[in-house]
Amino acid sequence: MIPDDVRAVLESGRLAHVTTLNPDGSPQASGVWVGVDNDEIVIASMPRNRKVQNLERDPRVVLSMETGRKGRTGLDEYLVIHGRARVVPGGAPEVLQRLAYVYLGAGVKFPPMDNPPPGYVIRIRPLRYGGHGPWARSR
Repeated sequence: MIPDDVRAVLESGRLAHVTTLNPDGSPQASGVWVGVDNDEIVIASMPRNRKVQNLERDPRVVLSMETGRKGRTGLDEYLVIHGRARVVPGGAPEVLQRLAYVYLGAGVKFPPMDNPPPGYVIRIRPLRYGGHGPWARSR
């Protein structure tokens, strides 16, 4: 179960950074929109891009987000989630439309095209929470 304080950050509309592993072991990072579906983090991708290909091969993933808040010590809060991902073909336009309301506002059509391709939905099962914030105590 995703803790409420972590869920609040994930649903805040702040850009997340997802890191996957390239075939040679080097990191690959992308800025992404994120949402929560049940107890999984969801990301959508229209093309079968590098992060999708990497996760199809190796499901290990790290996601990080700044909260825009200061902690009790005055340091910026940030969330780091280590998890396992699975790539599900199809459903990307629907996830992107739902996330567009959070990231772009009500009344926005996204992706901005008729009949977008089905794309891919990345579903992340969180395994460990870290960073600087109340979730870091629950490690």
